[in-house]
Amino acid sequence: MATTIKTSEEIDKMRIAGRLAAEVLEMVESHVQPGVSTDELDRICHDYIVNVQQAVPAPLNYRGFPKSICTSLNHQVCHGIPGNRLLKAGDMLNIDVTVIKDGFHGDTSKIFFIGEPGVLAKRLAGITYECMALGIRMVRPGVQLGDIGHAIQRHAEAHDYSVVREYCGHGIGREFHEEPQVLHYGRPGTGMTLEPGMTFTIEPMINVGRRHTKLLKDGWTVVTKDHSLSAQWEHTVLVTPEGYEVLTLREGESI
Repeated sequence: MATTIKTSEEIDKMRIAGRLAAEVLEMVESHVQPGVSTDELDRICHDYIVNVQQAVPAPLNYRGFPKSICTSLNHQVCHGIPGNRLLKAGDMLNIDVTVIKDGFHGDTSKIFFIGEPGVLAKRLAGITYECMALGIRMVRPGVQLGDIGHAIQRHAEAHDYSVVREYCGHGIGREFHEEPQVLHYGRPGTGMTLEPGMTFTIEPMINVGRRHTKLLKDGWTVVTKDHSLSAQWEHTVLVTPEGYEVLTLREGESI
């Protein structure tokens, strides 16, 4: 599949889908409390997307995924399936939301802390957000994806963290996953050259321990092999003629 350059009309629809995805994360925040199950968070998000936003939760039935959001706890890297696990104080939870509106996707994720976070979790989440923001700020026409991946990797490793290699950002638009693949590691001067109208996600997964991961028997949930903490943030980004636009910014957030 070739990388798609979005028209101005398609970009407008991407902005709407991105805003809706961000609004889901804003809405669910008050529900992320000790004693709540990730399944209940899934139900709340599903109802909001379908009944309030009149939109479609993209993960539901995507390649067989059984739920409407992904919920990844502590040492889970990504693609966690909501279930009956109850949140408890000290947990770190990533909620990943993708909304389809008028045929276009908006994809974003955020880390939530349940109660007071531990020092290690808070530091990891902060550095991971910095990795994502650093990559986003580099986006502009003429930049190569390898430059972005290298900068993210260098920042993570400077803090003695590791970058997950098996999962990456991706092009997005009419399809959930389009070209290009957006790696969060790499070599400068390599990879696709960015052009105005491209839309893709930047979503680094950063581990406290080693970078290696394992897929659980459910076929979806990815965990760190050494059971160390893992964190992820994600935004959908548009390449503009002058630089970038983040399509999934939440209220009060700026990058």
